[in-house]
This record gives sequence, C-alpha cells and structure tokens, in this order.
Amino acid sequence: MARDLTLTRNIGIAAHIDAGKTTTTERILFYSGKNHKLGETHEGSATTDWMEQEAERGITITSAAVTVNWTFPTEQGKPLPDAKQYHFNIIDTPGHVDFTVEVNRSLRVLDGLVFLFSAVDGVEPQSETNWRLADNYKVPRMGFVNKMDRQGADFLAVCNQVREMLGSNAVPIVLPIGDEADFKGVVDLVKNRAIIWHDENHGSTFDVVDIPAEMEADVKEYRGKLIEEIAAYDENLLEKYMEDEESITEEEIHTALRAATLDMSIIPMTCGSSFKNKGVQFMLDAVCRYLPSPMDKEAIDGTDPKTDEPVSRKPSVSEPFAALAFKIATDPFVGRLAFFRAYSGRLDAGSYVLNTRSDSRERISRIFQMHANKQEPIEYIEAGDIGAAVGFKDIKTGDTLCDEKNPIVLESMVFPDPVIGIAVEPKTKADQDKMGNALAKLAEEDPTFQVKTDEASGQTIISGMGELHLDIIVDRMRREFKVEVNQGEPQVEYKEALTKNANHREVYKKQSGGRGKFADIVFEIGPADEGKSGLEFVNEIKGGNIPKEFIPSVEKGFKEAMKNGPLAGFEVDSMKVTLKDGSFHAVDSDQLSFELAAKLGFKESGKAAKAVIMEPIMKLEVVTPEEYMGDIVGDLNRRRGTVNGMDDRNNAKVIKAFVPLSEMFGYVTALRTLSSGRATSTMEFEKYEAAPQNIAEEVIAKAKG
Repeated sequence: MARDLTLTRNIGIAAHIDAGKTTTTERILFYSGKNHKLGETHEGSATTDWMEQEAERGITITSAAVTVNWTFPTEQGKPLPDAKQYHFNIIDTPGHVDFTVEVNRSLRVLDGLVFLFSAVDGVEPQSETNWRLADNYKVPRMGFVNKMDRQGADFLAVCNQVREMLGSNAVPIVLPIGDEADFKGVVDLVKNRAIIWHDENHGSTFDVVDIPAEMEADVKEYRGKLIEEIAAYDENLLEKYMEDEESITEEEIHTALRAATLDMSIIPMTCGSSFKNKGVQFMLDAVCRYLPSPMDKEAIDGTDPKTDEPVSRKPSVSEPFAALAFKIATDPFVGRLAFFRAYSGRLDAGSYVLNTRSDSRERISRIFQMHANKQEPIEYIEAGDIGAAVGFKDIKTGDTLCDEKNPIVLESMVFPDPVIGIAVEPKTKADQDKMGNALAKLAEEDPTFQVKTDEASGQTIISGMGELHLDIIVDRMRREFKVEVNQGEPQVEYKEALTKNANHREVYKKQSGGRGKFADIVFEIGPADEGKSGLEFVNEIKGGNIPKEFIPSVEKGFKEAMKNGPLAGFEVDSMKVTLKDGSFHAVDSDQLSFELAAKLGFKESGKAAKAVIMEPIMKLEVVTPEEYMGDIVGDLNRRRGTVNGMDDRNNAKVIKAFVPLSEMFGYVTALRTLSSGRATSTMEFEKYEAAPQNIAEEVIAKAKG
C-alpha cells in the first residue's frame, strides 16, 4: 500500500559542535520505540555515532540516517481519536566545521530542519555556517534550544540571538518553567497551558498543570507576540486580531504558523533538555505540525539531458522515477552503499535506472531503509522517501538516478575545494596497493577529500578541509582498510591567479627529418570575467587561419595547463583566453601540436599576465575570558591576522578575525597556552587572497625546491 506522503517528514538535525544533536537523535529513537535503551554520546554508545572514531572523540563525523514512526497527536502517550502515524527520515549531521560537506549534502535532500542551539552558548560560528547553507537550499526550519538544565541557560536570549545574528524571525512557541537545575516543563503558548514532564519514565508522560502564577504576565505577553506575528503574516487573521485577538482559535494559529514556517517567514522556537529527557516529544509534535512533507513542494526542477529543456517532477508515485544520490558509503558487509532521495515515481529492488552523469544503465540489486549503520531490506522505494541501494558500478555524490525512458538531470551539489594537504606514503611495500584502494574509496565517499600525485616528487598528496578532517582519514585507513602510512607535515593548498591581460604569440616547431610538428597561435590571456570560474575560452579566428578541427585542442591545452600555474605549479581556478590569430602547416600541424602550443604559451605568458600566489584565508572566532584578550589579539597580529570584530557572549569576549591558514598550524595548542586553557576557537575557510610578496617568494622557492 502506498504511504500517505503528507505524513512523511524528511528532516535533519543540525547545529554547532556539542549542542547535543546526537543525544537528541538518541531520544527520538527511544521515544518512537525504535531503541529500547538510551544511547549516550559520552559513553560512546550512541546509535548514530557508529564509527569507532565518533565513539572515541564524542563527535559526529559522518551524517547518519535513521527511520522512525511517530504517532501524533497523543495525550499522555495515548493516541487521540484523530491520531495518525507519521514516518520520519532523520539525518543526524556533524557539527564540526571540517565536515560541513556532510551538512551541505544532507540539506540538499531534506524538506525541513530542526536547528539545535545550546541554551548556554547560543548562536555559535558553525550555527551561522549551517544556517547559511539552509538558506541556500531554502529549507524551512524550527529551533530547539537544548541544555535548558545547564547553568546559565537562557531561552529568550537565544531566541534574540537567532533573530539578530541570523537575521530571522524567531518566535517562541513555548516558555520554560524553571531554569537550570529546576527546569521541569514548558508553557505551550498555542494551547495556553503548562506541562511538566515526569522524571521516572524518561519523560515519556507529563502532567497538564495551571500556568504558574508568577509566569502569567510573561505568558500573556509572549502569547500576544506570537498571535501578533501570525496575524501580520495571514491577512485573514489580521481582521480577527484587530477586533479581538482572543477570538483566534488554536486551530487557526496552527494553520497560519505552519504556512509561515514553510514560507520561512517565522522560525518557531521550542526548548528542552535532551539529556534530561525533557521537551523532545513536544519538538517532534511540532515537526508533525509545522515542518513540510514532500507534498508541500509542488515539484522538483531539472533539465532534460537530450534537449537541455527544463523539466520537473511532481512528488507522486505516478510520475516517472527520479532520485538524487547524496552520499556514498562503503559498508564492510554489503559493499558500496548509495544513499538517495526519491523525488518522484517508484523503484523496485532488482530493476534498472539511468545515471544521467555517466549515461549508463545501473541495476539496483537491493534497496534498504537505513538505521545508522544497519540496513533493513525493503522491496521498493517511493516518491518522498530516503533510502540506500547497492549494486552500482559507477556512482558519485550528486548523481541523478532516473527512469530510462524519461531522463532528467537534477541540480547537482557544489562542494568547496580542500585547503590543506599532507603527503602520505605506505609504511611497507605490501601496503602500496592497499593504500591506493583505500584512498580511492574514501575520496568516492567524500567530495571535499582529494588525492593527487605530486609530479615532481612522486609523492601522494591527500587534501581536505582541515587538520581534523585529514586525521580522521588517516585513522580510517588504518582501521577500516588496515593500511599503515607515514605522513608529512601539513601543507597549505595554494592557488595561482592572473591579474592583468597580456598578449602573446606562441610558435611550436619541431622539424627533425620526416614529419615534424607545427602550431602557431596568437592569444590574449587574463583574469576571467566577474563571477566566472574555470576556463572562459573565446574563439575570434576568422577565415581558416587555424582549421576548425584544431580549435578544441587549443582549448584543451589551456584547460590542462591550468592544473599547473606558471609560478610554482599550483592550480589556476579561473582565467579567460581569447584566441585571435595563428597559422598552420599543411603537413606538420596536428591536434597535439596545437595542444602543446597552448600549454607552452600559457607558461610563457603567465609572467606578463602578472600571475600571483593566492593563499587560503580562514575565518576565525575565539571565545575568551576578558583578561587574555590583549595577548590573543597580539598573537593574531603576529600571524598576519586582521581582527574585524569583538562582541560579548555570556560573560566572555568573542574575537572575530581573518587569518592566513599557513600561520594557523598548531593554533589550538598555542591558544591553550596563552589563555591557561580557558579560550576556545573555531575556524573555517573564508576565501582565497593574494599572498604578500615576501610570502609568495618563499612559497615559490619551496615549490621549486
């Protein structure tokens, strides 16, 4: 029987590291009856942190998908007459900045998001990054302020931060009863009633009590604000509100609040303490009530690969099948697993799909519903659901899988380039092949992890988003693939860029008896137009000065040359080449000659085009007690950092700065020393910027070694 799609919720749980995402997911699994024992992150027993490294470090590294059913509405754990069973696909995403890719790819396929904030720390740097990603993908969301039992917890202050720092209309739909150690329940502002959870059965049941007398004024004020926001959003309610705000019914509030949430005009805010088993069930009810089902999106847009015409697919089983692969994982028992979101149609195990990137037919031998690292085989998957499949010969993150007779290409995902690399070599000869195999599998799983061979030294260089990212990769090679490696010092992934336009003529000539080689090209080279990336190639050849069949070879030569910049062999991200003139030899000219001429021409003209070394600049945020501020800012200045803001947060100072990555190795240790272990920092990639002359010279000298 087809599932009612209006009762499906594909949601993610996202937040800064340590806000309690995994603990919250564990509580969801427990309350929904999926797990009968509570897993804890700090004990290393959490279901979704199934990797050994996750259990040891107490952080989430890879996003885990779980499937649960939730009955709503209920009262005291018992279904009400109109209760229905909701089907949740939940993705627990990592909070550490090195693993932003996991959040990025999860958001691409989710309909809604529960955004966790710590009641003590409020909006933190990674909250901002993930919030921007959610804005990018236009994902409706609600806020859950966790850790209400902790000292310094302040729900309304966090709501204000979400409003001011994230520029969104955060509206509390509850008020906490008691705070810190005395936190015991919430006032539901929509129903206008107070609930207090029982401690003895993990908070599965609660008492409905009178609103505490000392809270009545606050409840009246915040319920008034909630209704005001809803009335401002929904014109029909505005008239009612003007006449008598009390006449607006509970059902009308729910309906308008749902519409405003889907429209991202309002972010409903709830609170609780996952660790102390309070507030999670209320949050799940709010997910059923306010977050979108697959049916709330009219259709997903794509293009027809044959005609490049726009096409769309409605979230319906009767439409042709279309899905997006958003994650590839290697499982020791079933092999390569591709996680995908089905947007339309139905796919049966054992049937064929078309991968539009490789234009090849793939047989899906088995389909699974995921429960962290365990799989439950299912016969088929339908529109709106998330699952995993095995049997692919060739699959990458971002591939579209669709019905063979009705091809469609869904918009793929864009991932940031790695900024840091290390050289690795196998410890023994026997590990050589195993290392290649392990790196290939890991690179397939993670689009922000890249492997390349340094042509000059023959070394294998692995690159990623940060030191922790590469640490985990090396650790996984050792544990999962049994490969021991030696690793070099971390190296910054520099790039090169052209800053001026330059004209150049390159004549490539080899005559040594018999048939020779000849190509002659005249071109202008320089920076790409604003907002363009890659090679922008303009062909202005008139007449037959260079035959048509050689033009693609010239373009190919320039494209290849961009991999090794003219100064020190670092990649050039974007440039513009205008081919103006040239000549050829009737016998000696061929495609290879023109390709080589382009490569040589690029090397020669790079200096005239004023090539510069570009270095990655990191966005750094340091939270420190006030007394260490001077020392920390002084240290950042020595590291060529520019401080661009100072704020207060919970009795501490927040320093925001941009600092070159090359100056930041080992920073965490240095910061501990400067602040007697009391300051913390987070860092993420911001942009590439031209390096100062003296630094550029050092980098070039080192590269030429």
